[in-house]
Amino acid sequence: MLLTSLLISLLQFQQKKRGKKKFSNIGGFGSITNIPNNIRQPRIVACTDGVGTKIEIANTLNKFDTIGIDLVAMSVNDLIVQGAKPLLFLDYISINKIDLNKLKAIIKGINHGCNQSECELVGGETAEMPDTYEKGKFDIAGFAVGVVSKNKILNKKKIKENNLILAVPSSGLHSNGYSLVRYLIKEKKINIKKDKFLKSELLKPTKIYVKEIMKLLNKNLINGCANITGGGLSDNIKRIIPDKLSANINLNKIKTPKIFSWLKNNGISDKEMLKTFNCGVGFCLVVENRNVKKINKFFSKEYKPYVIGKISKDKNKVKLNGSINWL
Repeated sequence: MLLTSLLISLLQFQQKKRGKKKFSNIGGFGSITNIPNNIRQPRIVACTDGVGTKIEIANTLNKFDTIGIDLVAMSVNDLIVQGAKPLLFLDYISINKIDLNKLKAIIKGINHGCNQSECELVGGETAEMPDTYEKGKFDIAGFAVGVVSKNKILNKKKIKENNLILAVPSSGLHSNGYSLVRYLIKEKKINIKKDKFLKSELLKPTKIYVKEIMKLLNKNLINGCANITGGGLSDNIKRIIPDKLSANINLNKIKTPKIFSWLKNNGISDKEMLKTFNCGVGFCLVVENRNVKKINKFFSKEYKPYVIGKISKDKNKVKLNGSINWL
């Protein structure tokens, strides 16, 4: 397959650049890797995801070099929630007809995302499907595998009463809510090719949190974390809260980038905003109060975590208090 050849070229270049060659079986029927020697009682964690209709924005703007980063981010950001270190990544691209330049741009982004995640791009597959996709249309999916020591797995048992909830800023919309965004753009008859603000915002790649979270895990500084994707704050944080405890979140504390204010000001209700978008919170950490200052040192200024809530005793798993201050 054409994509396989492109992957081989990219990987060989990267491996040569790093002075090593890990995967000699690239281009075969399957990819092989080693489990790191320093992992005791290793447990394999696997995640898969896509980027949804964000690909339609990429098609409209004819810009494909960032959605590959999104693809990697959507899986590896889920892996680290379990405490797992990403090891490898594979992709699947289904397309109406192979377009070499488009594929090169997509794979370039995937490779960049893997570099940010410190994992290896070990293979992929391209399916040319002219009867399934219209001209110019395509879809992408990613699959990530990570590993964690049995005693290092992050689970609900580690989250305790009075733990603090920290918000780690998002880079923007990430890869959720684009069907609603596209609907709004269509209703408002906005030409995003001519709108400088939307043109710069809508294809911003999803922030990959791997490096920072891995450092925090190595220092035992977090009790739990959540990747804030579809379903927003409430649905995603709910997944990590133990029974008889509650995450009490103060929405007034949330810092929202301009793109979310733009969506809100163009007619989307507060309820829908919170249900569909991350609203500026890309990732959440549940931590001991004494660890907050230590944690901040591992993040750049743009992504400094800040307190938005607290864990308390309650049967309701999540309580959203107050309201977001839209700019």
